[in-house]
Amino acid sequence: MGILLQVLDTAKTAAQGAAAGVQQMSLWDLLQKGGWIMYPLYILFVGAVFVFFERLIAIRKASRIEPNFMSIIKDNIMTGNIISARNLAKNTDNPVARMIDKGLQRIGKPIDAIEKSMENVGKLEMYKMEKNLSILTLIAGIAPMFGFLGTIIGMLQLFSAIAAKGELELGEIAGGIYTKMITSATGLIIGLLAYVAFNFLNTQVDKTANKMEMASAEFIDILQEPTK
Repeated sequence: MGILLQVLDTAKTAAQGAAAGVQQMSLWDLLQKGGWIMYPLYILFVGAVFVFFERLIAIRKASRIEPNFMSIIKDNIMTGNIISARNLAKNTDNPVARMIDKGLQRIGKPIDAIEKSMENVGKLEMYKMEKNLSILTLIAGIAPMFGFLGTIIGMLQLFSAIAAKGELELGEIAGGIYTKMITSATGLIIGLLAYVAFNFLNTQVDKTANKMEMASAEFIDILQEPTK
């Protein structure tokens, strides 16, 4: 019983010492303890941040639509001023305007043909907005794997050191384990951030797609109304 209490006291002292060491280290020093496997994780993090902001800017730009855009298009079509409607669509830089411009180009053809041409433009615009989003899903998948790989390598090194020396102090073992867990924690955090970023951007793309569908339906309705 006395030996068991002594072991527990030693473990408690080692844990307290490790915790004190973590508190004294800066975040950068703590990350450096993860070893060389942290550098691929840094690259994945930078890549995720770059793709997120690049896509966020592009998607927000695509989603900006003037509230009166379709009203002006409708007025021009109803008065037979197709040229003015096309000029407005050409000078407006967003997916809805490009889709409407394609529909204006097809005026005079069957409604089905107009809808099909606008649908093709819509698919192309969706592809442009979703470009590089798959990179975030890739990072979300492989970042935790890199983290686990770093932990496994670290544990192998630790056990190799134990085998070479025959024995290690409990404090050394505890310190070695927590430093090797840094890679797993970092990988999981990066993967989680990439996953959240992907879903957020995907939601923004869906909102823009809904605007495109509403504009397309409104345009077709306008064409089916009698002109003045």
